[in-house]
Amino acid sequence: MAEIIKRNKALAVNPLKASQPVGASLAFMGINRCIPMMHGSQGCTAFAKVYFVRHFREPVPLQTTAMDQVSTVMGADENVIEGLKTLCEKAKPAVIGLVTTGLSETQGTDIKRAVKEFRAACPEYDHISVISLNTPDFSGCVESGFALAVKALIKELVKPAAQAGTQPGKRPRQVNVLAGSHMTPGDIESLIEIIEAFGLRAEVIPDLSDSLDGHVVEDDFSPISIGGTLASEFTSLGDAGATLVIGNALKSAGELLEQRTAVPTYYFDHLFGLQAMDDFIMTLRDISGVPVPAKLERQRDQLQDAMLDGHFMLGQARFAIAADPDLLNAFTDLVTGMGAEVVAAATPAKAEILEQINTRDIKIGDLEDLEKIARERKAEILIGSSHAVPTAERLGIPILRAGFPLWDLMGGYQRSWIGYRGARQAIFDLANMLEHHNNHIIAPFRSIYGQKLEYRQEADLYENSEAIAHRQ
Repeated sequence: MAEIIKRNKALAVNPLKASQPVGASLAFMGINRCIPMMHGSQGCTAFAKVYFVRHFREPVPLQTTAMDQVSTVMGADENVIEGLKTLCEKAKPAVIGLVTTGLSETQGTDIKRAVKEFRAACPEYDHISVISLNTPDFSGCVESGFALAVKALIKELVKPAAQAGTQPGKRPRQVNVLAGSHMTPGDIESLIEIIEAFGLRAEVIPDLSDSLDGHVVEDDFSPISIGGTLASEFTSLGDAGATLVIGNALKSAGELLEQRTAVPTYYFDHLFGLQAMDDFIMTLRDISGVPVPAKLERQRDQLQDAMLDGHFMLGQARFAIAADPDLLNAFTDLVTGMGAEVVAAATPAKAEILEQINTRDIKIGDLEDLEKIARERKAEILIGSSHAVPTAERLGIPILRAGFPLWDLMGGYQRSWIGYRGARQAIFDLANMLEHHNNHIIAPFRSIYGQKLEYRQEADLYENSEAIAHRQ
């Protein structure tokens, strides 16, 4: 059990986290024909949009209520009502995700009341779902904001089984999947392939693999998300044979969905590495009644071989990891399973999973804290987002880029870490980094007797050369 070291500074010197509104907006982008709107200043939304565009390298639908100095002091409910009305008129979305920011939270906005006023003023837009939630950016991180948005979607769009007329197991081949923020669009795509290998159909919430996977579309521009989970599909979640919740942060959302639908639910902290995938595959086998496909057994054999090859480089290697709690837990399990040690770990926010992580201690703080601990404990390799690249350069160690945001890595959003294949590639990448950086090569031993012998040989050579010169 890790010791949790709380913040002891009044400010972030080298920030590690991205904010809750960013995480909530990311979740909404996995819903088809959805547009997130941040209730705050234009700068808050512009900053988040830059993060998304640089990470995914795609146009991102993101709007703002554009609070200014006057509305911040006098009240900004009118901005919310006017913003919702404008989006409904022009964009015609199926869902609007309305999230608060630090500015509106400090101002004291009652976001639920503002939505009620909008409903009363504009009943013609009752068919458009408005999901509102409080996501102050002075607390939490991307992971917690993402989890709050998923829970809000379930609360708004999934009715209790008695009202919806659903029945667990009515669609026995359907599997609901709540995918955590630590999973990339590439991860979700791989996850769907694994589930389909058992003859099952995955209903992923939210489905970033269909909306932010980097595919070319016919339209030059769309003000709303293209692809993702249909809002109408939420009504059939209660007919599924099972629900799979991946990520400890989504545990509360999974419990709410199970409470409303009575569908059997299985929880997984992550799908990184051999043991985690074995547990997941056995669960799919039990749900489907289908034997494990030969291709997955083959991939497992390949991972085992990679673990045998890679443990020479990764065994006893000293890692530093900077990530949100679920991703920190996943990478810690992956590298410690190879015999490595996580000597420095930092995360931006408190979470339930932290106490279960297999490391000495975890600092809730920023990259300055991580850098100090990593230098003291002689870390050899760093895992983190693009924010951590300068940290790795100052420490003089290589970095494996993972998490959000990744603005200096082409295709980082499409990297798959999960499954046997994802773990295999991660092991190869980490082992190659250590090998090329020469951090794990044992220094040659030079005996003092060997040095004396070298000196004697040099002296003899000198005497022989002098003797030859004298005879000549």
